[in-house]
Amino acid sequence: MLKNKWIIRCCLFIIAAMPALMAQPTFPSTPNQAPIGGLGVLAAAGGTLALKKLWNNRKR
Repeated sequence: MLKNKWIIRCCLFIIAAMPALMAQPTFPSTPNQAPIGGLGVLAAAGGTLALKKLWNNRKR
């Protein structure tokens, strides 16, 4: 009896949640541009680390 109530409650929850789960947003007409301001800082940090490794390998 308890198992049947659990199964019925799960089925009702799934049926009630189905419209929210199946809702799809529309695609935007123009794509949003990604902010690349931090990309330059990231590239500079990567270049600095590469130069440091090269410098340390040269010392050995």
